[in-house]
Amino acid sequence: MKLVIITGPQAVGKMSVGMALAEKTGMRLFHNHMTIELAKDIYGDMTGDAWKLVSKLRADVFDSVCNSKMSGFVFTYVWAFNTEEDHNYINNLMKKFEEKNWEVYIVELEADVETRKARNKTELRLKHKPSKRDVEWSENDLVTTMEKYRLNSEEGEITHPNYLRINNSELSEKEVADMMIEYFKF
Repeated sequence: MKLVIITGPQAVGKMSVGMALAEKTGMRLFHNHMTIELAKDIYGDMTGDAWKLVSKLRADVFDSVCNSKMSGFVFTYVWAFNTEEDHNYINNLMKKFEEKNWEVYIVELEADVETRKARNKTELRLKHKPSKRDVEWSENDLVTTMEKYRLNSEEGEITHPNYLRINNSELSEKEVADMMIEYFKF
């Protein structure tokens, strides 16, 4: 059983890579906006209560999945590397799955800002992430978030043995999925 955490900044391609990986391997995809969009639909905007619901939903999904016989599960997440909270979140998630004998893999995607701005407007992204359909707001959020958070790790910061970093600025989601499959021998 394999848990693959795909991380990276907004619009780097986490969901589309996760979809390609799921298609090629049969793993199930749980992209971070599945819970965000539900909470936003219920609350109207992302208030404190909405984020509490996101956390509860994700925790329930993770509890269910790590106790299942599922062969593989892919989770996408924007990891703020300059916050202790996000490091703790990922470490606790990995521990939860590892305690149930799952192998955990971390794939970090990176791409230049112009590539991410272009990807922010793709049909696939807007289809699956309604909260990003206000493209002007979404692009502004993409840029301003980088002022507050470091959304890619520093060299050597991730020490997990099953770790791969890919600059996917010039790669398709299928090429990235193939790289992951080859590197980790999925």
